[in-house]
Amino acid sequence: MEGARSGPAGVGGTWALAALVALGLFVWVAIPVVLIQPFKAQTPFGVALAYELRQKAPAVTLVGLVLLLPLLGRLARHVTRWWQWAPLVLLAALGGVPAWFARQNHFEWMFNPLSRPTYAPATLVDFADDRDMVVAIEIQGDAVAYPVRQLAYHHLVQDTVGGVPVVSTY
Repeated sequence: MEGARSGPAGVGGTWALAALVALGLFVWVAIPVVLIQPFKAQTPFGVALAYELRQKAPAVTLVGLVLLLPLLGRLARHVTRWWQWAPLVLLAALGGVPAWFARQNHFEWMFNPLSRPTYAPATLVDFADDRDMVVAIEIQGDAVAYPVRQLAYHHLVQDTVGGVPVVSTY
């Protein structure tokens, strides 16, 4: 009976459990990415769900890796051909990448801050008109205006106004 558990029949259950854990980790981290996207409508439920999953993701992915690694170790003992490593590596990546990703602030990757903005009079640009909302700053007689539409994409602007370093955001 012991031989049956360590043979192919016992390994099938280990494959299924490892795949379930790895896929679960991937889905846990992917849901907030899908739900929270800039410039798309979001529901209160979706934002709340994304926040909860995102907040718990570091702990959940750590526990998942602690469960996944021994399963992968057990499966590795049964590898007899070089090509059998591919599914193990895939499962390890499917569990390891979400564990890394859960510790990143990927929402900030969506924005491209302007570190050296250039300016032109509003009458000379084609991307803004008189109806656009702006964030305006005036310091020591030096005035600038950042179109909110562009701030929504760039998220923040690092600049110097009137000799004073400023960061404008919206």
